[in-house]
Amino acid sequence: MTELIELRRRVKSVKNTQQITKAMKTVASAKFKKAQRNVLEGRPYWHNYPELISSFVAQVKKTLHPLMETREEKKILVLVFTSDKGLAGALNSNLLEEAFDFLEKKAEKCAIQLILLGKKAVVFFRRYDFEVIKSYSGRMQKFTDEDLQEITDHIVLDHILVRSDAVYVVYNEFKSILRPKPSIAKVLPIEGDQEEEGTEKILYDWEPGEDKLVQTLLPFYVRNQIQHFYFESIASEHAARMMAMENATKNAEDLIKDLTLKMNKIRQASITKELLEIMSAVDALKK
Repeated sequence: MTELIELRRRVKSVKNTQQITKAMKTVASAKFKKAQRNVLEGRPYWHNYPELISSFVAQVKKTLHPLMETREEKKILVLVFTSDKGLAGALNSNLLEEAFDFLEKKAEKCAIQLILLGKKAVVFFRRYDFEVIKSYSGRMQKFTDEDLQEITDHIVLDHILVRSDAVYVVYNEFKSILRPKPSIAKVLPIEGDQEEEGTEKILYDWEPGEDKLVQTLLPFYVRNQIQHFYFESIASEHAARMMAMENATKNAEDLIKDLTLKMNKIRQASITKELLEIMSAVDALKK
C-alpha cells in the first residue's frame, strides 16, 4: 500500500513537470518564430555582403585603412556567443567545447583576449586563465542596436590601435531546428578576393572616392557581421530549447505510462491477494 501511494505521488509530480515543459515549449516556439524570421529575412543580405566587400577590398589600396592590414597573429581577440539560460540541450556545451579547442590551439602561438556574450560563456571561462576584457551576462535576449554598435566600436578600435592582430567569432549557426552548428568566423582583418594569375585587373573610378568608401563601408561591414552572428545565435538558442522541452514532455509522458502500468500491476496483485484470502476463508468455513 505504501508503494502504491509513493507511485501516485511520483505520477502527480511528473505530470506537474510535464505541464511546465509544455508551457516552456510554447514560449520557446513563439520566440523561435520571431528569431527565425529575423534570420531568414537577413541572410540574403548577410551572406552576400561579405562577397561584395571582399571584391571591393581586392580593388583598393590596403594602406587606406588598418582594418585591411594583414599582420602576424601575435595577439588575437575572440568573441564567444552563448545563451544566458540552460534547458537547451547540448547547445552551449558543444559550442564551448569547440571554442576551447580553438583557443587552446591558438594559445600555443599567440596571446588571446576574450569578449564573452552570454552567462554560460562567462561561467565556463572563469575556470581558465584566458584574459577576459569584456563580458555581457544576463542580457543576450535584450541586446539593442546600441549594444552591438558598442561591441563593434571596441573591436574596430582595438584592431586600429594594434591591440589585436585578428578578430574571431565563435557562435552557433542556425542550420535547422534539429541541428545548430558551432561555427568559427574570422572578422578582421578584412581580406580581398584572390586574383587568378593571368587575369587583367579592372581599374574602377570610385565615387565619391575609394578613401571615403573605405572609411564608411568597412566599419559598417564589421557591425553587420556582429549583428549576423548575434541573430544566428538567438535563433539557435530558441530552436534548441524548443526541441529540448518537446523531448522532455515526451519523456515525461513515457514515464507516466510506465508508472501507471506499475501501479496497475501492484493494484491487480493486491486485488488477487484479497480474492485468494477470501476464497481461503470460505473454504475454511465449509470445512
